Amino acid sequence: MTVEPIVIDAELVPDGERQPAQQRPTKAERQHIIGRRIAVAVEQFPKARAKAGKVALKAGKAVVTEAPRRGARVAYTAGQGVRSWTWRAQSALTWRVYRDAIRACEAAQDREALALWTEKLTKAKDDRQARLLMLPKQVAALAAVAGVLFIVAWMVVFLGGATVWLFPGGITWDAWWAGAAATLDAIGSAIQVAVTIGLWAAVPLLAWSAWNEGNRAGRKPRWLSTANERAQLDSLIDERMISQALAHLGIQALNVYFKNGGQITYIVPPRVDGDGTFAQVNLPPGVTAEMIADKRPILAGNLKRASLETWATKADEEGILDLWVADKGKLTAGAGPWPLIDEGEVDVFDGVPFGRSQRGDVVMAPIFESNYLIGGRPGQGKSAAMRTLLLGCALDPVVEMWIFVFGESPDFEPFRPRLTRYGMGFDEDVFERAIEALRDALREMERRGKQLGSLPGTPPKTSRKLASKPALGLHPLVIAFDEVHELFLHPKYGKEAEDLMVRLIKRGRKYGIVLIDATQSPTKDSIPREVTRNVSAGIAFSVADHVANDGLLGSGKYKAGIRATELRPKTDRGTCVTVGLTDNAFELVRGFYVPFEDGRDAVTPVITRAMQGITELRRTGAEQLEAAQQLDLLADVHDAMRGEVRVRTVALLARLAEGDPSGAYEQWGAPKLAAELAAVGVEVGKVRGNSVVRLDDVERALSQPSEDTN
Repeated sequence: MTVEPIVIDAELVPDGERQPAQQRPTKAERQHIIGRRIAVAVEQFPKARAKAGKVALKAGKAVVTEAPRRGARVAYTAGQGVRSWTWRAQSALTWRVYRDAIRACEAAQDREALALWTEKLTKAKDDRQARLLMLPKQVAALAAVAGVLFIVAWMVVFLGGATVWLFPGGITWDAWWAGAAATLDAIGSAIQVAVTIGLWAAVPLLAWSAWNEGNRAGRKPRWLSTANERAQLDSLIDERMISQALAHLGIQALNVYFKNGGQITYIVPPRVDGDGTFAQVNLPPGVTAEMIADKRPILAGNLKRASLETWATKADEEGILDLWVADKGKLTAGAGPWPLIDEGEVDVFDGVPFGRSQRGDVVMAPIFESNYLIGGRPGQGKSAAMRTLLLGCALDPVVEMWIFVFGESPDFEPFRPRLTRYGMGFDEDVFERAIEALRDALREMERRGKQLGSLPGTPPKTSRKLASKPALGLHPLVIAFDEVHELFLHPKYGKEAEDLMVRLIKRGRKYGIVLIDATQSPTKDSIPREVTRNVSAGIAFSVADHVANDGLLGSGKYKAGIRATELRPKTDRGTCVTVGLTDNAFELVRGFYVPFEDGRDAVTPVITRAMQGITELRRTGAEQLEAAQQLDLLADVHDAMRGEVRVRTVALLARLAEGDPSGAYEQWGAPKLAAELAAVGVEVGKVRGNSVVRLDDVERALSQPSEDTN
């Protein structure tokens, strides 16, 4: 279509400059301009109408062309539904599932499984026979119930008629029975109408049900689908597609199974699971989940997916396969902004937002009672993941943080105001301070154990309530080591670092001491086996081989199909395989990224916000705790008595706990209060069987000079 140009006479006016009133078009000029526009529009109208007609004709042709195909597709789908119903009924009548399993066991010469399935078949037959034998009795029981209900209804109607007959003045005997007949007639008419409507509705309802069953049971032929629908069919994950994918893996035992007419059975049929599809497959005899995991590239190709989008792992048993397949392209999208980037606080007892799982859910990484080992090839996101975890910890005011970086890396420089200990570099001084930190953490663990042992509870356990009391010193202590392999390989401190860290990992979790280790060298020589064996959470970015994979995620994970070796360097940067972050066997996590690079610093504002909610950083160490725990008991008791002549010890303890922000008095009981008061010259008395403290005794003790002359 050729568009004729329209020439408009105009003058460029500088932005913001308004045309003077005397230069504006007159009314006649404005009418002339409008007339010209109308003339141009009228001239162009036939061409525009012709174009619109062509578009409409094309759309109409598409509708006409697709109409027979759509009708044929609906009819075919409904036919598939009827076929599925027939097949399912035949399978139920002929015990097809049991017989197929028995034939597969015979082909695999698995006598134990053969005996099990034979027993299941016998039991199923016995159960059906028992139900058939009970059927006449159930029918007779229903008939008896119906007869009783009929007699009861008849008696009610008869008694009503007798009542109106014996007490005249209202409804007569004849009118009563005429009303009963009319009611029965109305009920009969209603039933007739309902049956008629039901019969008319049965046909479309049956057709819709058959169509719905056809959609569930199988796919439509490609020649009945449009191009867009064919693309969707190619990416749809259902039982048929999974079974075909398994049949073409080249596994001998599977080939024999399918050749003998075997069919794959599903413990969990394919269902939508977040951004993908999950299915749990009961593998045939002679086939294990490890065999399927080893064929992962072929399986992914058969399912029309990338390897990263296909996760075949072992379930609770070797012969059960957990299969999760991502929707096409979903895993290439990022996790989005970190939820706490602009606002919000963290309770580390609930976890820290770390990233999004393969299902699209936000993964809350646990901190309390957890230890981390993070690793992968250089540049894949290891330090960024560690930074996200530590930023979350920084937003909890009760957390104390130590960070040591064994290299010239500024990744954690913005954390300095929030840290009580920090070291960076290859200097010997950094290694010395790191090993001293581990020694102090071990001493702190022992102190916390004694502190918890003195508190009520069976057994006592670190909690948010206890962590909020500075005097107890039971707040979470998070210690992070970046490039930790440098510490383990240190010729002087390496062996001691391994011993201290293993002891802290094994026992420190209970007392709120958390270790987060990161490395780009997760080998058996650089990371002690006892460290990898005892950490509760592993995060693996792209790694080179199964040794590094199991070094980060735990022994046997590669064999079970949990493999960070499938992550592609650079392409899958920021994506990691994790264990221990949730109750699932693994999570494929796209980590939240908080930038700290040239021209972009989102870390410093978060640390600044964290510091605004902290009056004083928590610090471990005997001297600080002893100072915090020093109490002026007599002065506190005097204030708590509020001028009363005597106060019961129970009430006094409650007042002491209420008025002490450190929380030290909250753990005291009546015996401890009596003992401590006796030590400063105040005896607890008795009034009517109640223990009391007298104001005179407290004031007398306050007026006496201290016996400590030093």
